Amino acid sequence: MVIRDAETKDVSRILEIVNYEILHSTVIYEYKERILEQQLEWFEQKQADGLPVIVAEVSGRVVGFGTYGTFRTRPAYQFSVEHSVYVSHESRTNGVGKQLLTKLIELAKENGFHVMVAGVDSSNQQSFAFHKKFGFKEVGTFKEVGFKFDKWLDIRFLQLILD
Repeated sequence: MVIRDAETKDVSRILEIVNYEILHSTVIYEYKERILEQQLEWFEQKQADGLPVIVAEVSGRVVGFGTYGTFRTRPAYQFSVEHSVYVSHESRTNGVGKQLLTKLIELAKENGFHVMVAGVDSSNQQSFAFHKKFGFKEVGTFKEVGFKFDKWLDIRFLQLILD
């Protein structure tokens, strides 16, 4: 497995991973699949903002990606980031997520960030346990802030102090 910076050519595979989650899970609180133009715009904005998008590649195929971005836009939040890690449904439990999050934490530290935040759907016990293994601590739950698949969704927030 190779962890590397994403390139424009990877965006269509990133889109496939994202759209699978939109359609089949509560990992992403969206209803409609994204289109390539939207995902390219997202990628280009990450690049323009100097924010990482990394991919995990196995045998030449992207099997997951990770990124982080602004937690909140006000200046006092400038040392905090919120991250995302997505692994294709066919590549889970192979250590892909572990390698992606390890690299994101390393990049956040190198770039002078102090806190990394994760928002995890409360039904996603695997993601919650995954983050706990990295030392993330649960800091709160927002009840019924999302609605998808005809049910209210709670989101749990975790944080990792990077220093």
